Amino acid sequence: MELKLYDTLTREKRIFTPLDPSNVRMYVCGPTVYDFAHVGNARPVIVFDVLFRLLRHLYGAEHVTYVRNITDVDDKINARAAEEYPALPLNEAIRKVTETTDRQFHEDVAALGCLPPSAEPRATDHIAEMRTLIERLIKSGNAYVEQDHVLFSVASMPDYGKLARRSPDEMIAGARVEVAPYKRAPMDFVLWKPSKPGEPAWPSPAGIKAPGRPGWHIECSAMSWKHLGETFDIHGGGIDLVFPHHENEIAQSRCAFHTPIMANYWVHNGFLQVEGEKMAKSLGNFVTIRDLLKDWPGQVIRLTMLLTHYRQPLNWTTNALRESQRTLDHWYELTAGAAPGILSADVTGALADDLNTPKFIASLHELRTEAAKGDTGACGSLKASAQLIGLLQQAAAQWANFRPASIAIDENKVTSLIAARNAARQAKNFRESDRLRDELAKMGVVVKDTKEGTTWEIAR
Repeated sequence: MELKLYDTLTREKRIFTPLDPSNVRMYVCGPTVYDFAHVGNARPVIVFDVLFRLLRHLYGAEHVTYVRNITDVDDKINARAAEEYPALPLNEAIRKVTETTDRQFHEDVAALGCLPPSAEPRATDHIAEMRTLIERLIKSGNAYVEQDHVLFSVASMPDYGKLARRSPDEMIAGARVEVAPYKRAPMDFVLWKPSKPGEPAWPSPAGIKAPGRPGWHIECSAMSWKHLGETFDIHGGGIDLVFPHHENEIAQSRCAFHTPIMANYWVHNGFLQVEGEKMAKSLGNFVTIRDLLKDWPGQVIRLTMLLTHYRQPLNWTTNALRESQRTLDHWYELTAGAAPGILSADVTGALADDLNTPKFIASLHELRTEAAKGDTGACGSLKASAQLIGLLQQAAAQWANFRPASIAIDENKVTSLIAARNAARQAKNFRESDRLRDELAKMGVVVKDTKEGTTWEIAR
């Protein structure tokens, strides 16, 4: 089976050819662990878990290395550490905070059905590698020291900006460039800076006497180098990281190692909105993974994510969650006594076409239809195919035992709306009948019409 991935660098879908088929390597930018991860953080975690699973299927689990880093150097982390552990030295306080938030993140993504990566390096454990890279860049003339800062000289790399494909003015605006006296040019970016009071600090490179801290971009260059080598196959992350973060990673790594590439394929997932709006605490629609897991099984969240192609914007809605719950209920019911069967090439071919999960799931629905007719082969294929993308991982009985938290429902209103709908149906006013059904659905109520009459239940 031939895998194709859309490469952000070349702007085309390319056949995936690993640098070394016996050692397929992928790096994905992970979370900044200052608090509970939100639903937007869940999208790249799930997307690249699916790619990890597919690569393991194609090349063998022992031949795939997946590295997802932990960013534990951040101003929000520093502030929380100082507030919660004022008696501890700051670096120790930071470790205390990030041990807690890191554990919370791992609990949440495990509930989403994600496999652990092969390695999860923490930025603060790779300061030595960062200093080594910075020294190399200074020696090669790609970086310079000014006022206890080390900066990358963008002018030293002729094809800087190739990933983002932006003009210099667009890049300056996109990077929110800081005007600073220690910069030779506006686009030059920080590799190392002096630590301010109340910030973590380490011995600085390049003979700088003042203790300091790394810039954000150098962290991922150092961690990917340490765990995957100077060049590797796939670098992933959210589309918001293309510029400046990934552009700057490319500049640092290529110039430090004098290589034509950093990664052979650049894969990015699209943005996520909640009920049609950008997620923000000010809008009251900021949703954490932990909060979602109180009401929905992790597999429901996972399936809902995969209903939209990873490169497309995703609109996160409660209705989509309800539909995913119903889908999984039916799949579990059909496959309860089945063993995983044969993976159909038609089904897996959709996944191999740039992780086309909507098409893949549509194929699962076709298998479900055949399984419902008593086709045992289709039943086994449904189970095996769903498991390939991290679904149907529980026993059917275990799945049936989970129910979302109760939803407050005004039963008198439900009864009134159902009565009005029944009257509309009797009068053959089907437009009004459909409108009332939709109104009930928005309340989280599913209406069922049977020979004995109309019943309703809370949507799951």
